[in-house]
Amino acid sequence: MKLVRIAFLSVVCLYLPTAITPVAVAETNHGAKATKAKIAGTITSRDGNTINVVDKKDGSTKVVNVSDTTQIQRDGFLSQKKMNATALVPGLTITAKGTKNAEGQIDAKKVSFRPDAFAVTVAQEQQITANKTAVAHAQTTADQGVSNAAAAQSSADQAQSTANQGVASAEAANKAAAANAVAVKAVDQRVSNLGEYTTVASAGVYFANNSYKLTNNGKAALDQLISSNSNVNGYRIEIAGYTSSTGPATYNQKLSERRVAAVAQYLRENAGVPMWRILVPAGYGETQPAASNDDSKDRALNRRVEVRIMVSKGLQADSQVASAQP
Repeated sequence: MKLVRIAFLSVVCLYLPTAITPVAVAETNHGAKATKAKIAGTITSRDGNTINVVDKKDGSTKVVNVSDTTQIQRDGFLSQKKMNATALVPGLTITAKGTKNAEGQIDAKKVSFRPDAFAVTVAQEQQITANKTAVAHAQTTADQGVSNAAAAQSSADQAQSTANQGVASAEAANKAAAANAVAVKAVDQRVSNLGEYTTVASAGVYFANNSYKLTNNGKAALDQLISSNSNVNGYRIEIAGYTSSTGPATYNQKLSERRVAAVAQYLRENAGVPMWRILVPAGYGETQPAASNDDSKDRALNRRVEVRIMVSKGLQADSQVASAQP
């Protein structure tokens, strides 16, 4: 009888781990289930595949991560289901859906936005700029051909050939300009090479301590800058934000980005500046101070956003640019 009891207990001990294991696995899998997350707001800055977005619900900044598997979609008419991640530029309003990771960031599975008018205008502007360059090159080639013919009769045939090539290039450029209305391209590139631009006007916008709300003086400065330079051909706007050294550096970095976003939003919604004219806005925190941070007056000068109206050096050579206003 004792031997039978021992054998029964042995069987029970062998069975218990097998019976418990599925429950433990189920509990582990349940604990590892990802939390869904969603945000709708405006992109303020971007570093590689990491994007900072200001939530339009509560004004907080959240980090959204995109990857090769993230579906990036432009909504509306002429929608494109799969777009390149370079379309996600600061100033763009997006909706991102995904899961929240251990750091509280959103790993995006899908990002959507609706900038159809923006995409059309950017494509047209880039095409027009390319056409102007082609026409100028063609005219230069034709002029050089005539000069060669006048300088040496023996090279007259070569000069005529060069001139003919120049006229043909000009005609091709004019045909390309006529096709601008249908030259809609995906917004996969953003003009950001500031070395190709020159500043024609600028203004400083100043903020209260620990604030990114535009003052009446700041709004007036932006209105004056835009209205005084409305006749500048092909202009772009650079926006750079700064803070004083008061407070932690990480907080000041986010504060400068919010000040930049506030200026960009005002220019788009109140000053009539289309988003495609704004180069990638950037916040620089407490770096590059305009004055020392030793007293309140100097710190007030550092709580600023610098706005510059810039124009392509190529377009400036072909156009009369309005004088910079004080």
